[in-house]
Amino acid sequence: MSLPRFYPIFDDLAWLERALPLGVRLVQLRLKDRDPGDLRDQIRRGLALARSHGAALVVNDYWEIAIEEGADWLHLGQEDLDHADIPAIRRAGLRLGLSTHDHAELDRALALAPNYVALGPVWPTILKKMKWHEQGLDRVTEWKALVGATPLVAIGGLTPDRGRQALAAGADVVSAVTDITLNADPEGRMRDWLAVAP
Repeated sequence: MSLPRFYPIFDDLAWLERALPLGVRLVQLRLKDRDPGDLRDQIRRGLALARSHGAALVVNDYWEIAIEEGADWLHLGQEDLDHADIPAIRRAGLRLGLSTHDHAELDRALALAPNYVALGPVWPTILKKMKWHEQGLDRVTEWKALVGATPLVAIGGLTPDRGRQALAAGADVVSAVTDITLNADPEGRMRDWLAVAP
């Protein structure tokens, strides 16, 4: 399966409204600490907006809402996997992306035949405190050899230049969060990314 190579992750629908007109074709909506009504509204509107731009929206974590709202893609972290109903997710036809940080997590992920595997943090990240240190480019190359034809997403501390390095090391897709959202010119930064990972 071939995926768009640039995969930004955002915490609000407003970011999708800025990214999708630029040509972003794969985007994740990672919503935290929202009330249930707002969660569903953001996901519903995000799906409609992505489809209107010919893009794929990946719903993070909320697998029940993703099923109910007819989403196409779901991303789960390892903790989310503990509580998710994988058979129900598969019956709904959702394509599934999974986070991995070590070999045990990768084995667990590959046993579920995901539609992509994410590896992180490749570089140090300020997004959230993690028990894992930076994985580095050698781990990207190793992971790609292990996942084979499954698309590999590199995430964590990426900039456009680091994204170029991650792609050269074997990643199929590069992901960014704060490199965009904390940038003084987010639209310009996304254009930089799209030039690196068209």
